[in-house]
Parts: sequence; C-alpha cells; structure tokens
Amino acid sequence: MLRGAALRVTRPRVAVLSAVHDHPHADTDSIIRVVREDLAEVSRQAVYDVLHALTAAGLVRCFEPMGSVARYEARTGDNHHHFVCRSCGAIADVDGAVGYTACLTPVDRSGYEIDEAEVVYWGRCPGCVAAASAAPDG
Repeated sequence: MLRGAALRVTRPRVAVLSAVHDHPHADTDSIIRVVREDLAEVSRQAVYDVLHALTAAGLVRCFEPMGSVARYEARTGDNHHHFVCRSCGAIADVDGAVGYTACLTPVDRSGYEIDEAEVVYWGRCPGCVAAASAAPDG
C-alpha cells in the first residue's frame, strides 16, 4: 500500500498503518501506544508525521467528531459517515446515502463546488440502549 502511494516503506509507517487498520477510529495517543508495543523507540512526533503522510496520501482518513480529538481510520475512498454514542463514546461507520438526499444538498451553493458531505450521527449504541432498558429504573 505504501509503495502504491509513492511512499517509502519504513518500520514506523508500516507500524502506524497496521495500527490504524487494526484499531479503527483510534485517536493519536492510542495509535502511539499500539505502535510502541513493537517499536518502543518511536517518537510521538514520528507518529504524527506518519499519520500526516498517510492521510495526505489517502491511505488513512482523519475525522474529528465535535468535542473529540482527531480519529483515524483505514476506510477511505467512500463517503461514509459515523455514529457516536453519547453514553460510552463508541464510534461506528454508517454507510452514506445513495442518490438524492435532501439534507445533504445545500439550498444555495454560493459558487462552491461540493464533492463530499461529512455527517455524524449522535445517540446511544445498542449496548447502552440495552443496559439502560435493563436498569431497575430504566
């Protein structure tokens, strides 16, 4: 994948790319912890630099839900969205709508050429809904 994106293959790049693939929606600190399990000597700055290079090359996608730190994922090349659980913070992918969707079509483009929409759904995940329903006062 790295060579296909015209990036040199280095141990930090392989480790970061692997961490993002294995831990979708991970934040930078989580990725650093995972990478350091195999490359203890890697610096925080090196991981940041690799994440920047991988994002610029289109090998990973960075998104930042409101009130959260940046998250990284390997699912690129489609216009999928995300669901964030307000209770536990879990993040899940949500496939984007196909065809005309009124809420994703602006009334006035004002000359902008729009090629992507980012949607974040907020609510409670199935586990949190079930836990609330099972609670004595739920």
